[in-house]
Amino acid sequence: MRVQGKSTQRGITFLGLVFVGAVVGISGVIAAQVFPTFLEYQSVVKAVNLAQAGNSVPEIRATFDKSASIDNISSVTGKELEVTKEGDKVVVSFAYQREIHLAGPAWLTLKYSGRSK
Repeated sequence: MRVQGKSTQRGITFLGLVFVGAVVGISGVIAAQVFPTFLEYQSVVKAVNLAQAGNSVPEIRATFDKSASIDNISSVTGKELEVTKEGDKVVVSFAYQREIHLAGPAWLTLKYSGRSK
């Protein structure tokens, strides 16, 4: 006669499931707050590349401000752009940071910078 041994169960415990769910939930909330800042960064890059075609610094800044009002860009203004010339090419660069409040004294700081192509 053969005695059957204790069967082994596989899976995750309820507390493990709650922990994984909490981590996924918190990560989702943070990602939902970071994603709009990334979209704004992409809009800034697009506006900078459009503004690069200007002939003078005031024209470049005005073109950027027009694009910024269309794309709802609030982190950077035309006055904050750095316009330089490398050889015969105009280069427009920018840098800014966004802060996202997480909880209590905790903040997430995102630093964005870029330049025209």
